[in-house]
Amino acid sequence: MEKKIIRTDNAPAPIGPYNQAVQAGNMLFISGQIALDPTTGQLVQSSIKAEAQQVMENLQAVLQAAGMDFSNVIKTSIFLMDMASFTEVNEVYAMYFSDNYPARETVQVAGLPKGVRVEISMVAAG
Repeated sequence: MEKKIIRTDNAPAPIGPYNQAVQAGNMLFISGQIALDPTTGQLVQSSIKAEAQQVMENLQAVLQAAGMDFSNVIKTSIFLMDMASFTEVNEVYAMYFSDNYPARETVQVAGLPKGVRVEISMVAAG
């Protein structure tokens, strides 16, 4: 099976030895995205909702680079620094899906890159 690297300037460049996404066959594996604004390189941290929205915008850009959208997403993983943020992050997350919601888990973690409060990864199929 051929492996294709997906890269877009509309999402933040990786901050380590990984790619924004890898496509294998019709499956797309998107690396965890944080609230880095791809145009400024700055973190969006004014609120947890603003942070979650930037994360979802970054994910959307990667999906689009692969010719997909949120309707192709089959699995997400949400990592939160504080489970008390769950409701607000969930409100933002829900705005990007209309129905046929993907499978998902949400976990609280001890730390995330650059001290962010939320990171989300996705698996999609085209």
